[in-house]
Formats: sequence, structure tokens, C-alpha cells
Amino acid sequence: MTQDLPARMLRLLSLLQMRRTWSGAELADRLGVTLRTIRRDIDRLRDLGYPVEGTTGTAGGYRLAAGADLPPLLLDDEEAVAIAVALRTATSGVTGIEETAVRALAKLEQVLPQRLRHQVATLQATTAPLPVPWSTGPEADPTVLATLAAACRDHEITTFTYRTGKGVTGRRRAEPHALVAAAPVWYLVAYDTDHDEWRLFRVDRLSDPTPTGHRAAPRELPATDPAAYVAKRLAAAPARYTFHATVPADAATVRARTYSLPDRVRPLDETTSTLDLAADNPHHIAEQLLGIDLGPTHTIHGTPELAPHLEKLAHRLLRAAHALTEQDEQSKERAEPDGKHER
Repeated sequence: MTQDLPARMLRLLSLLQMRRTWSGAELADRLGVTLRTIRRDIDRLRDLGYPVEGTTGTAGGYRLAAGADLPPLLLDDEEAVAIAVALRTATSGVTGIEETAVRALAKLEQVLPQRLRHQVATLQATTAPLPVPWSTGPEADPTVLATLAAACRDHEITTFTYRTGKGVTGRRRAEPHALVAAAPVWYLVAYDTDHDEWRLFRVDRLSDPTPTGHRAAPRELPATDPAAYVAKRLAAAPARYTFHATVPADAATVRARTYSLPDRVRPLDETTSTLDLAADNPHHIAEQLLGIDLGPTHTIHGTPELAPHLEKLAHRLLRAAHALTEQDEQSKERAEPDGKHER
């Protein structure tokens, strides 16, 4: 269907897909045409099945709304390849995303031009996803994610039902700012208008998001970016178990080997760092400690109740080590000649 559209209308359609609402004057200015031409092109898009709505008032304009049928999606070459690659490596943490991604990829590849199909096939042949065992966890509803993403994009105030970590459920009203995937959990960074402060919401605990139709001016996030804000909040969150140590390694090495959030590792000098871990599950701390040398024991502090869990894991590792040692010794004995046959 898009092959029947002139270049100007393709540009118009591309603009409508980029942002929720455009005024007629903005579209005319972008395309270098008159308002009359914009109105005529909008009418043609509607005739072709694109659900372009017109709104009135001070914030009025044109927007591409959801329709009964899905019209063709306009993508340039780079966008098409990017979507195909993303579908092949669909992220975990979203309910049913793998199966849905396969169906969408099959449809996309069917209509890809030969030159782009070759690029995607090359990427497929030379890359492979590696399932990460520790990335399993609570999954977010893709419909909820899509609604929140649109609200973030349009700065639209949204209400939703939220269940706290203590099980308290209530209705919230917030200005969504960004979604952050911290495998395996998705977080919504938003300004809570009821409490007049920035909040972090786990998407798997969030349901029934409802856009109010009211927009808010974008607020300045108290961090360099949404990911940094989430990392800072998670690092400061209270936890049942804590562990602190001075580690004989530089901060970058400690972060990489313990998979720690940036605020959990602080450099003391070029060869020494402090490590602060916290978790409700003691096994998470134990797993993080496996990759580093902790150094002197007098620098280690933390929750005493964590000790038996670390000791239990240590005994498991020792048993595994003893088993391998015995296996090695038995192999050597079988390889040695029997003394009775020596001359």
C-alpha cells in the first residue's frame, strides 16, 4: 500500500509515527507546504486506511490513532534491520515475548527487500543468543509495557494499580518518565503526583494503567539518566542481608566480577576498593562473592545471619573440589604400571 504514496505523504506518515500529536502548522513547516496541502494529504491517508485523528483546542492537531485494522508501518532500511535483530534477540522479562517475537519476525522477513533480508540473514548466521540462568524472574505484561511506554513518550499523566513489596495495593497517579530494564525486572521511573516526589515502580507489580488524557510538562530527573536513577535507588534500597569488605582490586574489576551496581563499589586507590552488597536472598550475595579475592578478613563486616548461608555454599564447593581431586588421583593410579610386573 505504501508504494502508492508520493514521497511527501511518506514523509508525513513518518512524522505522524514519530510523535503522538502534531499541529497542522508544524507539519506544514516540516514538509514545506501549505496547511491546505496538509489537510488534503491527511484525507488521502485516511482513504488508504490510516486512522489519522484531528483534535481541536490549544493542544489540537493531528495524530495517528489505533484503528480496527493495522495499516502498513513505514520503516527505513536501518529501522527494519534493527527491528529484525531485536526480534531475534527478544529480551526476557516480558510474558510471552519469545513466541510473539518469532511470529512478528516471520511477518517482517516476508516483506523485507532482498538487500535487507541478506543483512538480517548474515547477522543471524554470525550471532547467537546465550540464555542467562540468573535473568529469570518476574515477568511484565507486554500490554502494560506498551501503555506505559506511550505515556512516557507523550508525557501523559497515568493512573494505575500498584502492589508494594509489603503487599499493600492501591491506586496511583503519576507522570511516567521512562522504562528501565534491569534484568529480569522492568522498572517505571515516574513522578508520583500524590506524594509530590520521584518514585520507582516495578512493572510486574503494576496493573490496569490508564492514561488520563492530561499532559504534564517534562520534569528534570534527579539523575544523569533513567538507568542511573534506577541504579542509585536500588543501591540505596534496604535489604535483609548486607556485606561489606575492602577488596584488593580496582573498582572497575570489582564491579565486573561481582555484577554490582555502580554505587555498590567505591575506589580507595588504584588497587583497592570497598564493596557493599545487599539482598533479601543470601544466595545472591554468595554468587557475587565467588568472582573476587576478598583480601584480609578483618575488613569484612555485614549481617551475622548471612554467615551460615555463605558457609553452606562453601561446603558445597569444597565437596565438589574433593570429588574432583579424588577423581584425579584415581586416574593417575590407573595410569601407573602395576609394581608386581616390574622386572
